[in-house]
Amino acid sequence: MSLPDHDILKAIQNARLSSDFVKEVAKAKAAFSLLSGPPSSLKKAGFKPLTPAQIRELERQGNTAQDWKKVWVGLSFDPKRVSRCHFAGPVLLSACTGEVEVEGVRFPTGLSHATLASCVVGRNVCVRNVRLVNRTLVGEGAILFDVGTLTLEGEKENFSNGLECLIAIETGGREIRLFAELTVDGAWVLSRSRANARLLESYSAQVDSYVKQISSPCNILSSSSQIFHTPKITGLFLGASAVIDSASAIEQVTVLSAPGEVSEISHGALVKSSILQWGAQVTSGAIVDSSLLTEHSHVERHGKVTHSILGPNTGVAEGEVTSALVGPFVGFHHQALLIAALWPEGKGNVGYGANIGSNHTAKAPDQEIWPGEGTFFGLGVNIKFPTDLTRSPYTIIASGVSMLPQKVEFPFSLINTPAAVYPGISPAYTEIMPGWVLSDNIYMVKRNEGKYQKRNKAKRSPFNFEVFRPEIVDMMLEARSRLEVRPTKEIYTSKEIEGLGKSFCLEPSRKKAIDTYTFYLRYYALLGLKRELESLVANRKLGEISRFLNGSSSNARWEHERKILAQEFPEANLRDLLRDLIDRQQKIAAQVQSSKEKDDIRGTEVIEDYAQAHKPAKEDPFVKETWAVTQQLKKDLERLIAALPKNNNPTGNPASGQTVPFR
Repeated sequence: MSLPDHDILKAIQNARLSSDFVKEVAKAKAAFSLLSGPPSSLKKAGFKPLTPAQIRELERQGNTAQDWKKVWVGLSFDPKRVSRCHFAGPVLLSACTGEVEVEGVRFPTGLSHATLASCVVGRNVCVRNVRLVNRTLVGEGAILFDVGTLTLEGEKENFSNGLECLIAIETGGREIRLFAELTVDGAWVLSRSRANARLLESYSAQVDSYVKQISSPCNILSSSSQIFHTPKITGLFLGASAVIDSASAIEQVTVLSAPGEVSEISHGALVKSSILQWGAQVTSGAIVDSSLLTEHSHVERHGKVTHSILGPNTGVAEGEVTSALVGPFVGFHHQALLIAALWPEGKGNVGYGANIGSNHTAKAPDQEIWPGEGTFFGLGVNIKFPTDLTRSPYTIIASGVSMLPQKVEFPFSLINTPAAVYPGISPAYTEIMPGWVLSDNIYMVKRNEGKYQKRNKAKRSPFNFEVFRPEIVDMMLEARSRLEVRPTKEIYTSKEIEGLGKSFCLEPSRKKAIDTYTFYLRYYALLGLKRELESLVANRKLGEISRFLNGSSSNARWEHERKILAQEFPEANLRDLLRDLIDRQQKIAAQVQSSKEKDDIRGTEVIEDYAQAHKPAKEDPFVKETWAVTQQLKKDLERLIAALPKNNNPTGNPASGQTVPFR
C-alpha cells in the first residue's frame, strides 16, 4: 500500500512546540530548579523556611532531617500532616488538607513513614510507607503508597525518548528513534524511507532537539498520578491520573495519561526503556521493553513486547511480539509469535500457535514480513520469511498452513493446505482461492467495519474503517485482470497468473474469483452513484444528471467510482442501476446470514445440544443489523428512483460519451 500522507518532521516540530508532555516537563524542571536556586526564588514561589515551632512539632512526630534549614514549606503548611519521615538534602513541601481514598480506606493527605531526598512535593499529596523518593517532583494530588525506591540514575533522564527501536528487521535497517507522540503513520513513513537520507537526517536532528528539550533532572509524577505496591522505579515520567499498581519494576519510562484516558501498569508487569501513550495498559505479568505503546493499546497475561510499536486499540496477550510495527485493531490473544513484521495497516488477527517468525535459516535474523491490512493468521500457521501480503488485504491463512517465502497479490483470499497433490506442483505449495473471503465469509468483512468503529477508543489517530475504498478496490481490479487468462487450464501457478506467489489456483477458484471481484466492484461503484444522486436530489439539481455522469469530477472518490461504473455498466440506465444495487444489497445480506449459518450446520452435526447453547444465525445481532441496513437502503433507493425525471433526458456513458435514455 502507498505511504500515508504524513509529515513526520512537522509532527515532531509540533510536539516540541505544543505537546502537553513537553509543557509538563518544562513546568516540572522549573519547579525542581528551585531546589538549587537562591532563597529569593523560593520566597517568590511561595515557600518559606521552617520556623523553630514547626521544627519542634515535626521532631515530636518522629521526623528527622540531615539539615532542617534545607527543608522549605509552602504557605499554610501543617507539620501535623508529616510523621516519621526523613529528609535528606533540599526538599520543598506544600500544604496538605483533606483526605484521599486508597484501596477503600480513607487517609489524611500528607507524608508518613517515608524518606525524601532532593524532592519537590505538591499540594494535597499522600505519601505513605515509601522507603526512598529521590530527585522527584511529586505533583498535586499524587499518591505514593507502599513503594520501595523511586530514584533517578545519571544527571538527567529522557524517559526513553530518543531510544532506537529495531522494528521490522531484528538486526537493524528500519530502526526508528522514538518520541512520546510518535504515531504508527509516522513510524511507517520512517521505516519505508530508508533511501531518503535527507529525511532521516532531519528527523534524527529533530529528535535530538526534542530529547534535549524534555531531558529532566528529576522523576516527574503529574497531578493525581498514583503508585502503589511497587518495589523499584527509576527514571519515570508519570502523566496525569496514571496508575502504577503492583508492578514488578519500572525503568526509564514515559507514561502519557489524562483524566478519562488513564494509562496503567499493574499486577506484576515489567516496563523498561519504553513509552506508553494515553490509555495504554500493561498488566498481569506482561513485559514491555524498548517499545512504544500508542494510545489505548495494551499488553496483558504474560505477553511480551520487545523493540516494537503497537498501534491504537491493539492488544497482545500471552504471545510474543519482537521487532514489529503492529498497526491498529490487531487481536493477539494467545500464545503465538510475531517477529520482524511491518504491519502498519493492522486490523488483523494472530491465532493460537501461529509462528510468524521463521525469518532465517541458520543465518542472521535479517528477514521480514509485511502482512497487510486485515490479515488473519489461523491456528498453528508457520510463515516463512520474507513474505509480502500488502496487496492481499483481508486474506485468511487457514489453520496449520505452512507458507514458503512469497508475495501474494489477491485481496480477500483464502490460503489453505492443498486437498490433493497435483503433478508438476511442489508439495510445499499452498492452495489459494482468490476472493474467497468475499464469496464465502462476507460476514467477517462487513462485521469488521462496524466492530472496529464501535471499539475505537483512540482520540488522536484518524482511521478509515471502510473496507471497500478506492485503494483496495484498485487491488481488486488488478487482481481480476490478472485472473482473466487465456487459454484456460485445470491449475495455475505464478507462471500463468502473476501474483499467486508460491501457491496454486484451480480453475473453478479462478472463475469464481472473477465473478466475486466483479460483483463487489460493481457494488462499490453503485453505492457511489447512489450517494451522488442523493446529493443532486437534496440540492434540487436533477437537471445536471447528464453532465455529472458524462463529465469528469473534482471529487476524487466519485471520479474513481464513475470510471468503474462506466466500465462495468456501459449500456445501463439509472433506474436499472439503482434496482441492481437493491438486488446486490439483498444478496449480500443473505450471504452474511448464510456464512453465519454454516457454523450452525456444522455445530449441530458435531455437538448434540448445539442449538440449545447457540443463537441461530438469523438471531445473530450483526445479521439482524445487516438486514435492517438492507431494508433501509431499499427504501432510500426506491424513493430515489421515484424522484428521477420520467422523461427521456439523455444520460451518457462516462467512458465513451455515447448517450442512452432514461427509463
